[in-house]
Amino acid sequence: MAKLEYDSNGRLLFTEEMRKEYTLLMPQMLPIHFGIFAKLLRKSGYQVDMLTNESRNVIDNGLKYVHNDACYPALLVIGQLIDAVQNSGYDPHKVALLITQTGGGCRASNYIHMLRKALEKAGLGFIPVISVSFGLEKNPGFQLTLPLLRKMIYGMMYGDLIMNVANQTRPYEVNPGDTTAKVEYWLNELIARFDRGDGMSRKKMRAILREISRDFKTIPVAGEPKVRVGVVGEIYIKFSSLGNNQLEQFLLDEGVEPVVPGLTDFLVFKIYNRISDVDMFGGSWVKKTLCRLGKGYIEGCQQDMIEALQEAGFRAPGTFEDLHKLVEGYLNDGCKMGEGWLLTAEMLELIHTGTPNIVCAQPFGCLPNHIVGKGMIRVLKDDFPASNIVSVDYDPGATKINQENRIKLMLANAKRMAAEEKKAAHH
Repeated sequence: MAKLEYDSNGRLLFTEEMRKEYTLLMPQMLPIHFGIFAKLLRKSGYQVDMLTNESRNVIDNGLKYVHNDACYPALLVIGQLIDAVQNSGYDPHKVALLITQTGGGCRASNYIHMLRKALEKAGLGFIPVISVSFGLEKNPGFQLTLPLLRKMIYGMMYGDLIMNVANQTRPYEVNPGDTTAKVEYWLNELIARFDRGDGMSRKKMRAILREISRDFKTIPVAGEPKVRVGVVGEIYIKFSSLGNNQLEQFLLDEGVEPVVPGLTDFLVFKIYNRISDVDMFGGSWVKKTLCRLGKGYIEGCQQDMIEALQEAGFRAPGTFEDLHKLVEGYLNDGCKMGEGWLLTAEMLELIHTGTPNIVCAQPFGCLPNHIVGKGMIRVLKDDFPASNIVSVDYDPGATKINQENRIKLMLANAKRMAAEEKKAAHH
């Protein structure tokens, strides 16, 4: 039996002894990426389950235990964790909850306090909550070591690449299901290679990225290029099928090709903000230097991914620096709450690379994203009249039919413009 230890506030800590007995529950945002992250944590000696519960209970628990002024992603993440503890067969005295903290002025920093308050309300205040962060909170039994971080960066590259090639292949596959089967194959294959210690160096990562890209290129595809629709917005609602009501599947059912910017730029953006903070407000040059080193390493890995996509004949995203240049004249580095200038930059990249049709997913309560997302749409439409952007609100009371109807209006416009362009090209 693990010895229980508490911090100065009386909260139960996750100790080294608990690693053998406790299961860590991890909210799900990106199934491909988080599946890889969960496996890497298991290889590091943790018992980890990635949650897949998406029933109405998740929203109801969020509404019950989270203040209704909180943002919708907070409600979903906390609701999913509490629902899992209460209804998924876990021993509540043998689980700990993982939640991210980035140190910014939004959900990523404040969820942990809201989660602890919700657990108290639910009579589960004894459950340890682990901050996945860089030193914001201490839990002696959970450490983000440099080797683990490096492996998770590689996992993020695999996740971004698979998401890219799957989205470019699935709408055109001759045999429905081929792409999904290939995704499942590579998730299992990556896990097998992790078990063998393969894919854990940058050299190996480069080779595997090329291997994955070439393999997806063997899927039989046919048909004319479809209308492409970009998906941007607050990070959780943008990626999570629970948060956006299966948006990617809806777009596929409507006969268009979804284009979803990856996770890498968001991570680099968060690191870059630490550098720009020192430049704008002063601070430690040591912190700035370390952040620059980390940023440079991730950007190098991103370049490896871009080259692998290009060599196999897939469209590749631009680099973080490309995004930063695109947003000049629109927003500056000081605009960094939520997704900050990155959200506007992603819309600009989509417009500049032939995807002017965009769904901007806006969760209730996320004021920063209503400014850099919805608030920038008019400016972008003025500068790029062919852009076709719709802002869609997601909250506990919003009906799926209303959300889909708004998107359908945008798609009707997109398909009309595509038909006119095709007709003009023939003439």
